[in-house]
Amino acid sequence: MEQLERRSIGRVSFPSKGVLVVCDTQEVLHVGVRDLGPIGVGIRAEADTPNLVGKDVIMVAETLIMYADVVRQDPMVDGCWSIGLTARKFSRDVLQYLFDGIEMRAKLEEELDK
Repeated sequence: MEQLERRSIGRVSFPSKGVLVVCDTQEVLHVGVRDLGPIGVGIRAEADTPNLVGKDVIMVAETLIMYADVVRQDPMVDGCWSIGLTARKFSRDVLQYLFDGIEMRAKLEEELDK
C-alpha cells in the first residue's frame, strides 16, 4: 500500500502592528500581529477587546490585507487576548468597501495638501 505524503502548513513569526476592522460594526481595533500563514493569522489584542469569535474582520498589517473569520479568542496570562483568524475569500461587497475606503482616504489627503 502506497503511503501518502503529509504536509502541514505552518505559521511563521511576523511581529508587526496591525488593524482589525469588524465588518458588521465598522469598529477599528489596533492589534499586534504575532504570526501568519497562508490560511490564517495569530494576533494579540488588548484586554478591553470585545468578544470577536464568529465575526468577519478585515486585518491590515504592513503590506497584507486579509478578510477573515475570528475562530478563537483565548485569554493570555497578561490579560490580553490571543486571537486566531482563518482567511476567507474576498466577496464583492468587501472588496467594494475596501476600494471605497481607499478612494475616500485619497480625496481626504488631496484636500489636506491644498
